[in-house]
Amino acid sequence: MYAEHIERERARATAHRAQQRRGGPTFRGAALHAQSITTHEWILAGPSETGKTWATLWRLDALLAQTPRAQGALVRKVAADIGPTVLRTFKKTIERSGSGATPYGGEKPEWYDYPNGARLFVGGMDRPGKVLSGERDFVYVNQAEELTLDDWETLTTRTTGRGAVTGTPMLFGDCNPGPPTHWIINRPALTVLYSRHEDNPSLYDDTGQLTPQGMRTMGILGNLTGVRKKRLRFGQWVAAEGTVYDFDRSVHLIDPFPIPPEWTRIRVIDFGYTNPFVCQWWAQDSDGRIYLYREIYMTRRTVKVHATSIQDHERWYLPDGSDNPEREQIVFSLADHDAEDRATLEESRIYTRAANKAITVGIQKVEERLKLAGDGKPRLFVMRNALVEQDEALVNARQPVSTEQEFEMYVWPKGQDGKAIKEIPIDMHNHGMDALRYVVMRLDGAVTSSALGAFG
Repeated sequence: MYAEHIERERARATAHRAQQRRGGPTFRGAALHAQSITTHEWILAGPSETGKTWATLWRLDALLAQTPRAQGALVRKVAADIGPTVLRTFKKTIERSGSGATPYGGEKPEWYDYPNGARLFVGGMDRPGKVLSGERDFVYVNQAEELTLDDWETLTTRTTGRGAVTGTPMLFGDCNPGPPTHWIINRPALTVLYSRHEDNPSLYDDTGQLTPQGMRTMGILGNLTGVRKKRLRFGQWVAAEGTVYDFDRSVHLIDPFPIPPEWTRIRVIDFGYTNPFVCQWWAQDSDGRIYLYREIYMTRRTVKVHATSIQDHERWYLPDGSDNPEREQIVFSLADHDAEDRATLEESRIYTRAANKAITVGIQKVEERLKLAGDGKPRLFVMRNALVEQDEALVNARQPVSTEQEFEMYVWPKGQDGKAIKEIPIDMHNHGMDALRYVVMRLDGAVTSSALGAFG
């Protein structure tokens, strides 16, 4: 008992010192616990805007600043998703802590060096490179819910303590809630610290009252609906109820790869301004499977602006980086029926044909493609990192930012008995879903493959 008391007191002292570093921030609850925990595997979990990333980055910076010659890693599932938010927060952390960490590699640093010889590598599981090339003292994972269990266990092999300079190597991260079957809350070796909105001093003051920022933030989170509200507002690990499609991230979501030049390339557009404008690029292989490999998902931009963006993303470049007059060959291009918007695209020589918008049949066709075929694989895949640019307005509004995120939000309405009415889905979070349906109907609907024309 005495030893346990001493350990608790040491933990409190460590947390207190962490808060005192150059006028350190005030941490509460799970965020405070995160400043002293030394368990090998731990994650700070909770709803949106509880200060999880700030707290974990502060701990990461402290560990490296206090451990000479330590080797650390800041990791995310996809390297391109690191920033600007997390790197901006880390910059503020460094400035406030006075740790002296210096970034190398421009606007998207590849590593940070500390005055004591410690180094922090930055990268993703898709491009591990130097980040995971050897043993690490500390590995921090941002948005850990994006990782598979295999990803996480790979990282445990990099933090065994072999060759480390610390006596307490750690693999830790932050995450938002997911379904109750997620590995994070079902892994016995992992300690999960649950944070609350009340832990965040920018939302609640010391008396427990909402701050002006808290009123704005909680208002936005309160306006969410369905499973997104349960997870991001209330921090519940719940499954989406009544989803239209059985989209399994472990099956249908794949790492990106170069599209072979002989594959059929398809462009499909769903117009929007207040709602997202969606442009998807699909590739069809020789077996008829389709792959979403590029996507625009953006609000508050005109069709003319989108036309320029489409042209730019379809332009190939020579090895030296100079412009190549050859363009990506789009075999066919579909669009929503808005005549004025389609005419605007034509002004930029982006020609489209009106999509078949049948909902019921289209949903059935998509469902067929999502099912596993005889070889154990589906006939529809979505590539990670397909999004060409993230819409910060949608991020701030806690709305889906891509077709990938819509799958979990596209649901059937419920009857009075609480059961799903599988007729017409709720008309929300369906902009990418509509575009998906258009391309599948073109390939698998009334039009046969022999009727596909080379236009667009």
